[in-house]
Amino acid sequence: MFSGIVEGMARVVAIEKEHTNLHFTLACDFVKELKIDQSIAHNGVCLTVVRRTDDTYTVTAMDETLRRSNLGLLKVGDEVNVERSMMMNGRLDGHIVQGHVDMTATCTKVEDADGSHLYTFHYEADRDMARRGYMTVDKGSVTVNGVSLTVCNPTDDTFQVAIIPYTFDNTNFHAIKVGTVVNIEFDIPGKYIARLRDFD
Repeated sequence: MFSGIVEGMARVVAIEKEHTNLHFTLACDFVKELKIDQSIAHNGVCLTVVRRTDDTYTVTAMDETLRRSNLGLLKVGDEVNVERSMMMNGRLDGHIVQGHVDMTATCTKVEDADGSHLYTFHYEADRDMARRGYMTVDKGSVTVNGVSLTVCNPTDDTFQVAIIPYTFDNTNFHAIKVGTVVNIEFDIPGKYIARLRDFD
């Protein structure tokens, strides 16, 4: 479980294909604190550390993960938002994030918001998906590339998020432009509520 409060950015230093899997080797500030089998969210995707050196660590993404996320688009040198799993004795500063990315969305607009930035994202949506909780609601929570954010101005298949300068500088939002594909995870309470309605 994660909170959507990104700890930092990891840089991709190598990508290795093995059958349908991709092994990503990354470098970040807390490499020396990592252990094999530890869970880390990468752009919001929960992946397990399978190898570690003094300077890098490696995680593996399988075909299902690659199809649902933007990880298959990564290149050597790209920055990835990273967060280690939540400590249960700490504050939940963001919201409950599972690290199970639902789908990707595409940035359609980036606007200056008097010192901050307003991003608009479009995702594939239909009524069946909405009935299962795959939707956004005004002032609800959404995770974009692993960042816990508040939804603004949602429609059936778009939403906006406001990014303050700190988040812009300390996550890979500074690299997001029109056409960029991002990972999104919809709010888990909404999915449970939607599922319960099926039993009414």
